[in-house]
Amino acid sequence: MNKKDNSGLAVVRMLKENIGIIVGLVILCVGLSFATDSFATVTNFFNVVRQICINLFLACGMTFIILLGGIDLSVGSVIAVSGCISAGMATWNGLPVAVSILIGVFFGCLVGLLNGLIVSTTTIPAFIVTLATMNIGRGIARIYTNAQTISVMQPAYTFWGKGKIFGIPVQLYLIVLIILLCSFILNRTQLGKHIYATGGNKTAAQYAGINTKKVTLFVFIFSGFLASLAGVLTVGRTFSATMVMGQSAEMDAIAAVVLGGTSMSGGKGSISGTVIGVIIIGVLNNGMNLLGIDSSWQYVVQGIVILLAVYIDFIRSNGNPLAVFMKREKA
Repeated sequence: MNKKDNSGLAVVRMLKENIGIIVGLVILCVGLSFATDSFATVTNFFNVVRQICINLFLACGMTFIILLGGIDLSVGSVIAVSGCISAGMATWNGLPVAVSILIGVFFGCLVGLLNGLIVSTTTIPAFIVTLATMNIGRGIARIYTNAQTISVMQPAYTFWGKGKIFGIPVQLYLIVLIILLCSFILNRTQLGKHIYATGGNKTAAQYAGINTKKVTLFVFIFSGFLASLAGVLTVGRTFSATMVMGQSAEMDAIAAVVLGGTSMSGGKGSISGTVIGVIIIGVLNNGMNLLGIDSSWQYVVQGIVILLAVYIDFIRSNGNPLAVFMKREKA
């Protein structure tokens, strides 16, 4: 079988695995196209690309974390830490933009390293560890900025938020690059196999000779790395950095990952599913904005989507809860 055949089978497999959410996405897009004339336009398409870019970076990293059976609540605060520090270095300290961005990314990776070290060497749940580092990150961002907004006007920085290459937003190129990188790691490397094995059964993976501590450490650092890039892109898009950047961003990322079919119990999931989940969340948010829905109701809808995503995951893992209840009653 040649490479073309393998690629074709992979596409068919991806479509079969994600047919439910693909149909849901199509229905959502068709409905919004009829509801508002401004949805199905090239301009709005590029707006959606810019809007989903941040969530896609976070969701790809979150996919790795959830595949291990963990969670990372700190990614939103990593956006704030990396964004504020890189913006401050460029604006307040006058460092070159490239150096400033690298420093911001470094601090984001440090948060991921701290998460990974604690989770991999103790029995403390990732939920608790990352909840703590989420608060630490917010505090650091507040201390660094002194609760002030940092304006960023350097073209070399704002290019990453507003720039275009051949008329196409730079975010689209970055989205493709991150999807290819994450897909390659999970599907084409030994590390990817170890991530799935560790998430599926950690004890069995250890008996098979897999260093689960190193796998866990890498996954959390990688999540911090992608979140820090999201912080840089957020600054580039808004021309500013504040301590509240990325607030609640982790919720959209988790919702996208679970909507995309990744199991909260670990070991099952794919980047392709996550990408579709991200698009659904992005299109939904974009559609609500175009329809002029009050922001308070948007929070309600987002909460319902997250609850629905988790409930779908529960049904996938445990079957119909009503059927399980009836079976217990008969017993």
